[in-house]
Amino acid sequence: MGQDFRDPKEACLPSPNTRITSEKTSDSLVLAAEYVRMSTDHQRYSTENQSAAIHAYAMSHGMEIVTTYRDEGKSGLDIGGRDALRTLLDDVQAGRTQFQVILVYDVSRWGRFQNTDESAHYEYLCTSSGIRVVYCAEPFENDGSPLATIYKGIKRSMAGEYSRELSQKVFAGQCRLVEKGFHQGGPAGYGLRRALIDEKSEFKAELSRGQQKSLQTDRVILIPGPEAEIEVVQRIYHQFIHNGMNEREIAHALNAEGLITDFDRPWSRGSVHQVLTNEKYIGNNVYNKTSSKLRKRISRNPPDKWVRCDGAFQGVVSLEVFAGVREIILQRSHRLDDAQLLELLRTLLQRAGSLSGMLIDEQDNMPSSTIYINRFGGLLRAYTLIGYTPDRDYRYLEINRSLRQLHPQVLEDVLNHLKYVGARVELSDQNDLLTVNNQWTASVVIARCQPTPAGTLRWKLRFDNSLNPDITIAVRMEQANLQVRDYYLVPSIDMGAWPKRMAEENSPLIDSYRFATLDVLDGLAARCSLKEACQ
Repeated sequence: MGQDFRDPKEACLPSPNTRITSEKTSDSLVLAAEYVRMSTDHQRYSTENQSAAIHAYAMSHGMEIVTTYRDEGKSGLDIGGRDALRTLLDDVQAGRTQFQVILVYDVSRWGRFQNTDESAHYEYLCTSSGIRVVYCAEPFENDGSPLATIYKGIKRSMAGEYSRELSQKVFAGQCRLVEKGFHQGGPAGYGLRRALIDEKSEFKAELSRGQQKSLQTDRVILIPGPEAEIEVVQRIYHQFIHNGMNEREIAHALNAEGLITDFDRPWSRGSVHQVLTNEKYIGNNVYNKTSSKLRKRISRNPPDKWVRCDGAFQGVVSLEVFAGVREIILQRSHRLDDAQLLELLRTLLQRAGSLSGMLIDEQDNMPSSTIYINRFGGLLRAYTLIGYTPDRDYRYLEINRSLRQLHPQVLEDVLNHLKYVGARVELSDQNDLLTVNNQWTASVVIARCQPTPAGTLRWKLRFDNSLNPDITIAVRMEQANLQVRDYYLVPSIDMGAWPKRMAEENSPLIDSYRFATLDVLDGLAARCSLKEACQ
């Protein structure tokens, strides 16, 4: 069983730099590698403390550490940027190893993956190559037993949930600070500066680019910048409103004067447009226009999701001037009907060979990409209307939308099967968790079919570990994602061993849970009398 060293310093542990020796002969020692990772967690998880605990475990279990893989300052949310873990997996799969065991402090150091299947997948790559993974500070032996599988599933879920809860708390805290008028992340912008204030709201210092606060109690606000930059900002607004100059013409004029942006770059149509449209130039704090939590794709949020504080600081242009610019920009696009907007987009595609939001924003004779998003419900929708398909396949967005619409139908089919055999079923209004006969629970997930470039089919199954169902009814879709292909009834005890991506044909263990219809539920939920059960 692993030993939990809550405070490695109190355990009289050896130095991490000391090669482990034992009273046993070296021939009898099991060769091991250690993997340590630290992001910004508590001191308990410093790589030194992890390594000390791992070395103590190795000494007490007859192991010799011959290799160290170390990721410092790396998030556990995904494998990207974790060069040491990547190298470890590559070495294991390529057979470039002198060790038989990988020692990790605990499950969370392996990773705080949001999908527990990902954590299980990386461990499976090691074990399938004959290399065991041992979690030294966990209260279970990672021996493949059902108990270990259950423990690991719980620990992996807890590790991922920790990151989710932390993300939610951080976001809520950021929103509260924005509503109080404090600046949250990002550059100040041309003509503005970030200023540091203390807990009494008294000015401390102006922050230079890239400089961060050092005290937790300090806060950051925006203030007007140098007079020369403020004059340039006001001139941009005046030239746009009163001189009838567009963004490109203003950028050319600024560059002709040798002026540069706050990023020390020449002015462009897009940078001028940003000055003309950003509400911070009238003193408003606007936050959460886009979001990308837990390493997910950046998404645009609707205005009702924005967090704002109007009049948070002194602006550099008046509200009337800003409103005048906004009206001109809106009228500029309103004069064009949908057909004209699409024709401009089609012409740009013929000239440039491809389309993007940045490319659209740099055109003199076209409205901004925001106008296309608002008018057509997104750039991808506009691209579809002119017959353009980006190199990156965005069809998954539409597919996922249809699958979300399909989920209630599949759930109803499951309910009908269960009720048909006389089962008593309760459906949670909050999370769609099914409770059957007050004995076991089930959840329904849908796996989208993803064709590979080689022509094979793959399915990525996302278990809802937060619900902790006894059985997950996994629905695999056909290639077109319009019809159901088959069903997998996955017990919770085997979720940890499930592959990250399912193939058309899988291992006997995996495919033993595969069924062509939902009729298998009838046998699980059917009720009978005690007399019948004893016959």
